Parts: sequence; C-alpha cells; structure tokens
Amino acid sequence: MHLVNNILFFVLFSFSHHQVLSRSSPFNTSLLPVIKDVTTSLHTITFIEPTFDKEPYYIVDLDAPFTWKDCVVRRSDVPCWLEEGCRFPISCSQSSCKEAHSYDPNPICPSLNITAKYGCNICTVTPMNPVSNTCKLSQLTTDLFEMFVTDGRNPYSGAYPDYGIQFTLSCAPSSLVTSFPKGVQGVAAFSWSTLAFPRQLYYPTKTEKFALCLSSSPSAPGVIFLGDGPFYFTPSPNLDIRTILSYTPMIRKSSKSLGYYIKLNRISIKGTTIRLPSLKSESVKLSTVVPYTTLRSDIYKALVIGFSKATNMIPRVNVVKPFSLCLKSSAIGSVSKGFRVPNIDLETESGKVWTISGDNSMKRTGNGTACLAFVDGGSGVKDAIVIGTFQMENNFLFLDLENQKLGFSSSLLARGTPCSSFNLTWVS
Repeated sequence: MHLVNNILFFVLFSFSHHQVLSRSSPFNTSLLPVIKDVTTSLHTITFIEPTFDKEPYYIVDLDAPFTWKDCVVRRSDVPCWLEEGCRFPISCSQSSCKEAHSYDPNPICPSLNITAKYGCNICTVTPMNPVSNTCKLSQLTTDLFEMFVTDGRNPYSGAYPDYGIQFTLSCAPSSLVTSFPKGVQGVAAFSWSTLAFPRQLYYPTKTEKFALCLSSSPSAPGVIFLGDGPFYFTPSPNLDIRTILSYTPMIRKSSKSLGYYIKLNRISIKGTTIRLPSLKSESVKLSTVVPYTTLRSDIYKALVIGFSKATNMIPRVNVVKPFSLCLKSSAIGSVSKGFRVPNIDLETESGKVWTISGDNSMKRTGNGTACLAFVDGGSGVKDAIVIGTFQMENNFLFLDLENQKLGFSSSLLARGTPCSSFNLTWVS
C-alpha cells in the first residue's frame, strides 16, 4: 500500500506542476545536444539527469519502440521519493505496457511469456541493441530527466520542474550495452511509438514534431529540437531554418510501424536520371544507426555506374572497403571548401529535390583518397534504400508526426551554417 500511495502522489504532483508551469512558459521547444562518436560514427545524446556521479549517453534510434538504459528496477514498499534510482516496476495491466507489447516482437528476442513466474506485477519487454542486433529480457519502468528549452536562439535552464520530467523507459541488463561506445548506456527512442521521446514530452506542450541536425564533427555537437521552433543558427541570425525547408509526405507502413519512410520519384546525377524502373514503388527509410546510406544491389550498381560516368575525368584510386568507387581527393577539392563532384539529386514524392552534395556523398578515407559513401546492402534487403547518418549530417530534417511529413534542407554548409553552429551556451 505504501508503494501504491507513493506512486499516486508522485503522479498527481507531477501532473499539477506540469499544468501550472506549462501555462506560464514562454517556450514551446526543448533541445538536446547531439554528439558524434569518433569510433563508430553513431550519434548520441545526454540528458542532464538528477545525478551527480555520471552523465550517461544514449544512441539516437529512429526505430526503437521505447527508450532503454542500463539500470535496475527496485521492488520495495519503502517510499524513495524523487531521488535518482527511484524506479518502480510498471505492471502488465498498465497502458504503457500494452503499448510496448503492441509492436511486433523481433524473432531473435526471448519470449515475453513469463507471467507464470512473475505474474502481472511487472511488464517484461525486450529492448534491442541496434549495434550488436541482440536483445534481452528486461522491465518497463519510469525515470526522471532534465531538459533545456529554447526560444530558437538560446537554450534556457530552469523552465522545467526542479525534479525533472518523468518518462517511461526500460531498464536493461549491463550485458546489453557491452558493444556500445564508451560512456553509452542505452538507446533513446525517436520513432512513431507513443513511448518514444517526441511523443512522451507534454511539457511545455505536446510534442508531435522534432528536428534532427547532426554534426559531422565529433568535437562539435549538433542538436535535436523537440517542438515547433523557430530555429536560428549563429552564422545566420536572421534566418529561421523552417523558411528554407522543402516537404514531402512521411509514410507509416502500418499503425504499428515504427520507422520513418518517404518515397522517391527518381534519382539523378548531373541532370541524368538513373534508370530504376521500380523506384517509385520502393520506400526509403531514414536511419540514425546506419552510418552510410545502404542500397539494394541493383540500385547501388546503377548509382555507382551513374556517378562513375559523371566523374570520368577524375583520377581513380584503389577502393577502400566498404565502398567500391574511390577518387583522388586532391582532384576534387577539400572537406573545408567542399568536394567538387556532381550532386546526387533525390526527387521526392512531392516533386521537391533533396540534394546530396559532395559534403555528404564523398568520404575522406586517408592516403589521398575520397570514396563514394554509399554501401551495397545485397539483393535480399528488407528496405531498398536506407538513408544513413553520413548523408544526414549538416542537413536539417524536420519530422512532423502530426501532419506526417518530412521537412528537409539539403546541406546547410552551402549557407555556412553547419549543424554544430547552434548556440549551446546555457542561459539560467
């Protein structure tokens, strides 16, 4: 009974404070710094958590049904109030548990049917490690996080309740994070799921929109915005990034589909369309756990042939795996000034063009080599095209879940506005 009363008081206390503070808040957007891991090229976030001994990082995942971290769920009738580690198990009868179970389980994961042993006092789930493609049995619970808000130009602290914001997530065993980069202790879900971060955040307002701006530099963070904006970056203080976005429908394959998809009409290089008769019937997936855009073999071969023809005057060098076309880097410019190679134009379903310039198509691999940064995924892949993070970096992507559309900017480097140029100097 003590446990029930403690949880009930916490929920009522949180709800009342959210209501009071949200009515008085001048902000409608939250933000999270995004850091690129130098070894794996994965993009991670950290929450300013109510703990003093560490700041864990989380891999940003557009597919995960819920956020999870390396932690332990307490089962005690002793009230522990709001301190770090005060996590109570969610029961199998609660709506969040039913939501977590509504998504198709991965066939490689253990069975959730352990109610005979534990009853309905807990909600068992199977969080997935997107790096090792493994999963473990764990429990659904809640935890507290602190976040900053923004007026579109500066981040502000102190707008949220002092005790943080309560989110549903899963505690997972430490063995599930062994393949992660140092300091990464879990996965932050940014999918369609109602348990993902963009759809759990009700403060300052219900957030059905979020934006990714991933930095290409491990030493200079990018940013994720949760909310409507506006979005101003320091090199262009009078330019709201929303005004330069093009939009295309964002597809949800089913009511329980988690990932984000768009459609393409054609792919062209230097004005020449790559011959892909079935392209319009294919869905193009966005992924933050795939480092380079991965294409089904027939599409990949057509892209490489088209790009090779368009760059036939540029000297070739030995290929560097996993790529299959590499050029002499000194013949195409530099990273700082931009590689001088033909653009790859993705014409979306709406007729708007997402341009992949040399900054996002060529990867410097050392020894005077720059390679076409696309990967052959094989002939039997589930998704014909998966756009990876290298092609997203320094592009502003606005995912409007409410209206099911994707806003995209193409590379911001042409405007001198990298994703690392948002002002992240905190204001109290």
